[in-house]
Amino acid sequence: MTDPLFWLGLSFLMVCVSLILLLLAALPALQAIAKAARSVEKLADTLAREFPPTLEAIRLTGMEISELTDDVTEGVQSAGQVVKQVDESIGSAKKQAKKAQIATSSIFTGIKAGWKTLTRKKKSTSSPPSRRSLDRLPPTNRQPLELQDLQTTRPKSYITRDENPEGQE
Repeated sequence: MTDPLFWLGLSFLMVCVSLILLLLAALPALQAIAKAARSVEKLADTLAREFPPTLEAIRLTGMEISELTDDVTEGVQSAGQVVKQVDESIGSAKKQAKKAQIATSSIFTGIKAGWKTLTRKKKSTSSPPSRRSLDRLPPTNRQPLELQDLQTTRPKSYITRDENPEGQE
C-alpha cells in the first residue's frame, strides 16, 4: 500500500465517480436552465417584434397629447378674451342704459312741464297771470314784528346770561 501508483489511480477513480455523481445531480438543474434559456429566447424575439411599434405608438401618443394640450391652452385663452369682451360690453351697455334712462327721464320731465304750461295757458286764456304773482307768496294779514316784540316773545331757553344776570328763568 505504499505504492504511489495505487494511490494515484484510486484518487483518480474517486474524482471520476464524484464527477459522475455531480453530473447526475446537476442534470435536472441543467435541464431547467435550458428550458429557461429557451423561454428567454422566445421573450426576446417577442420583444424585438413588439417593442419598436409599441414605442412608436407611445411616442405618437405623447405628441398628440402635447398638441391637444396646446389646443386646450389656446381655447382657454380665447375663452378668457371672450369673457373679458363680454364683461366690457356689459359694462358699456349698463353705462348706455343709465344715459338713456337719464335722457328719457329728462325728456319726460320736459314733456310734463310743457304740458302743464300748455294746459295752464289754455285754461286761463282771458287774463294771463303775471310771472311776478306766481313767484310770490300771498300776503298775510299779520303785522310785522318789531325788535322789542322779538325779545319778549323769545322762549326762555334762548335768553343768554348777559340778558338775565340773576340766573332766573
